[in-house]
Amino acid sequence: MSQQEQPTKQQVTDKSEEAMIEGILEGSPDGIGVVVVRLDCGCRKMAAVDKKGEAASKVIMYRDNALTICDKCQQDNGAFTRVTAEFIHWVKPAPAPATQKEIEIKVLGSHTTH
Repeated sequence: MSQQEQPTKQQVTDKSEEAMIEGILEGSPDGIGVVVVRLDCGCRKMAAVDKKGEAASKVIMYRDNALTICDKCQQDNGAFTRVTAEFIHWVKPAPAPATQKEIEIKVLGSHTTH
């Protein structure tokens, strides 16, 4: 794996994210990956994405070990200005790198926070 291909620290899912990803994919048979958006408050947004870069599930918003999302997120629905990391966790086997890039640009835009 080249230096560019190695995931950054922000692109590595943690245990609680992995559990949510599995749950989202279980309910999204067309999902080939899950978009993970981390916010500065600790809340996260996630949704499955299909092979065309379209939503394959509803957006799930959650906060670890909490019954609800934080007050900030309840007010602004997790505003993009508070995003600290965003990436797609791909189902194995992952799509070709060119396809991944196309979907990432469609879903996340041409800039990223990492």
